Amino acid sequence: MNEQRITESPSWSDPRGQVMKTPDDVAEMLRLKACGWGLKRIARQLGCSHHTVKVYVAADGVKPFKSPERPKRLDGLEDWLRERFIRHRGNADVVRQDLLAEKGVAVSRRTLQRAVQPYRQALRAEALATTRFETPPGRQLQIDFGERLVEIGGAKIKAFVFVATLGHSRRLNVRAFRAEKQEHSFAGIESAFTSFGGVPEEVLMDNPRALVVRHDAASRSVEFNDKLIAYAKHWGFRPRACAPYRARTKGKTESGVGYVKKNAIAGHSFTSWEAFEAHLAKWEREVANARIHGTTGEAPMARFERDEAHRLKPLSGGAC
Repeated sequence: MNEQRITESPSWSDPRGQVMKTPDDVAEMLRLKACGWGLKRIARQLGCSHHTVKVYVAADGVKPFKSPERPKRLDGLEDWLRERFIRHRGNADVVRQDLLAEKGVAVSRRTLQRAVQPYRQALRAEALATTRFETPPGRQLQIDFGERLVEIGGAKIKAFVFVATLGHSRRLNVRAFRAEKQEHSFAGIESAFTSFGGVPEEVLMDNPRALVVRHDAASRSVEFNDKLIAYAKHWGFRPRACAPYRARTKGKTESGVGYVKKNAIAGHSFTSWEAFEAHLAKWEREVANARIHGTTGEAPMARFERDEAHRLKPLSGGAC
């Protein structure tokens, strides 16, 4: 066998100062090894350490040098970034401001956008999944509060509007309160049950402090207020809370709150609080529940009477 070198190529130094073999040298190592040569014999032939030959033979070729990755300023913040990105509905600039304020980390907008890019697809998928969903008759009542300045007796007064919406029929019940406390939530829910003549299986709410003690976004474990638990048991419904930062799962009621503000209240003034309440009751009866709903294509009251009224559980709570 001809033991002469087939090719001669100069070696080069890697950034670590070690002499590396050329691709031709490595090819020769592999050829000689295939011919049955030992590592030390190949090393003597090529003028290098047998450890070098061992490394290249084990790698079955050239091992490209990889510079160690530089630590990034956002390393270790992946979970925090994802949570904030979802909370702010994809607004990377707001996330960047939170990052500086809470973590003391200043990065460029471009850097932050690159870091949250993997979460954009998840956000889009979530949006598609929660944009619209339908609930069976009698299954769910969605509740929410909205604030609005209302002109009453010539003065601007802050009113807290409680809107309850049956998930299937979209029938609304609206109440106005002077504050947003636990007692007002209970009064609003009871008003809805009485108005609808029955109780749904569950009541879906956001995460108001007066009703929800803790809601873990990761595990989805919810701790409801003790009084809410007792109230739900009394009326016979199951309380549910939207996933944190995903209030769009409660979209029927949130759109209902906006509808009340823009259609029932905007542009109106009232002589008294009682006149305001009477206006809301009339609007609910003659407008909101009588108009053709944009999603269902039916009047909420007609849909309620046909499909949902008989699916509600009888009033067995405080109204009896």
